Amino acid sequence: MTGLKRDIGLLGLTFISVGGIIGSGWLFGPLLAVQHAGPAATISWIIGAVAMFILAITFAEISAMLPIPGGIARVPQFSHGNIVSMAMGWTAWIGYNTTAPIEVEAMLKYLAPYAPWLHTAETGDLTGAGIFVALVFMLLFVAVNALGVKFFTRVNAALTWAKIAIPVVLSVLLVASRFNTENFTQPDGFAPYGAQGIMAAVSTGGVIFSFIGFRHVVDMAGEVRNPKFAIPAALVLSIVLCAVIYLGLQVAFIGALDPSMLSKGWAQLSFGGEGPLDAIIMSIGLVWFLSLLNVGSVIGPFGNGLVATGSNARIALALSKNGFLPRRLQVLSSFGVPLWALGLNCVIGTVFLLTVPFTTVIALNGAAIVLSFAVGPIAVVCLRNLMPDHPRSIRIPAVRLVALSAFAIATLIVYWSGWDTVWRLGIALIVGKILLLIRFRGRLDEMDVTEALWLVPYFSGLGLISFLGQFGAGSLKQIPFGWDLLLCILFSSIIFVLAVRSALPSKKFNEYIAEEEILDAKQPVIGL
Repeated sequence: MTGLKRDIGLLGLTFISVGGIIGSGWLFGPLLAVQHAGPAATISWIIGAVAMFILAITFAEISAMLPIPGGIARVPQFSHGNIVSMAMGWTAWIGYNTTAPIEVEAMLKYLAPYAPWLHTAETGDLTGAGIFVALVFMLLFVAVNALGVKFFTRVNAALTWAKIAIPVVLSVLLVASRFNTENFTQPDGFAPYGAQGIMAAVSTGGVIFSFIGFRHVVDMAGEVRNPKFAIPAALVLSIVLCAVIYLGLQVAFIGALDPSMLSKGWAQLSFGGEGPLDAIIMSIGLVWFLSLLNVGSVIGPFGNGLVATGSNARIALALSKNGFLPRRLQVLSSFGVPLWALGLNCVIGTVFLLTVPFTTVIALNGAAIVLSFAVGPIAVVCLRNLMPDHPRSIRIPAVRLVALSAFAIATLIVYWSGWDTVWRLGIALIVGKILLLIRFRGRLDEMDVTEALWLVPYFSGLGLISFLGQFGAGSLKQIPFGWDLLLCILFSSIIFVLAVRSALPSKKFNEYIAEEEILDAKQPVIGL
């Protein structure tokens, strides 16, 4: 059998999404959210889930209709041509390449109390032994993925069951052990910081970023059985399931707090150097659960790194098909895996791990990935026009309104990342543009320039709003909160209309679709 192997079923695909969504963030998410919104953080989780569902559903229609690997990087090729696809694919690839190093760092930090030899006592940097362990984890991510998508989904499923069970059991234990209902209205009411606090929890409180792992469904679409049903079903199931888990944990966390902990108000709630869940567990007397929580704190980032490694290989494969990366990255092993892509990404991830400051890597991660989401809502409308008669297993009602809302959500998420992240993202885009020009030197006439012109005002305008807005270190904070959100929405609406009107002409679209079918039919395979 040649080509990618469609061995992922509905459960495996759902767990890929859940495994990407539930990482290590749930260990700190409940505290960060209540510091911004108080008990109204429960509303923030609902808003975050609905917002991400709106964004995900646009990709559900596309990926169910065009189940291709590395969809976030590949789909824009069919709606707007090679420049847009490479810009969005490049940002996704940069973001994905930072995920594995971040998760390895997270695992080693959680392991530090049990293995102090991993870090130096003076600076907290990795020791030589710590670097060795980090590299072993990076290679382990590659090894599991290299053994085929069927093996990968089985390993991920086992990890994901644990990632689901631990926060669910913890929530039940907290509610059963101590649940103070007065915490939801005391000391300053249900929403002590009003609507601004609720939205701050969604943005800087990390709520919205907790759901972006659904993207892995889109990237693994080329290996899904019955994609017309499994892809939209997995997207819906994973977001709903994770929303229930996050919301349940948030409610349990609020109820489990001793009222004395809130004497200084929600914004000042802290637990010293302890993790918030660790502190709550100890205050209740569930000390025996700490060991299980510590296991979860390692399993979470390990599962995230494993899934991200697999997805990123498909992104690299898609960028190769787009003509941005070398064609060798399209070569598959006998297991149906893009082995060269896995190897390249591992090398780049290792460079990030060993040379780039951890805070910088984190800053690039979320915003780079989310920026690549912006093309999905645009593409779903363009493909309605370019493929009007193509059968669709899911058809979004009021597609233009839903897509416009999703595009505004993606833009807001990048804005919420803050100026200190956005300017770094701008540098990454400039580097990508330079590499693109080098790659296409001597054949610039092949570049789809007209269809990509909307990117210039979009990137420039988003950067300017971020610089003048309220989020991130270094921003001027000239645009008042609330007005900045309205400006982002208005700006998104204008760019959305411009981008939809910039879609490929039918002739060029048909050429790219035909090339995709040829490439799939002639996918090179090597033996291991």
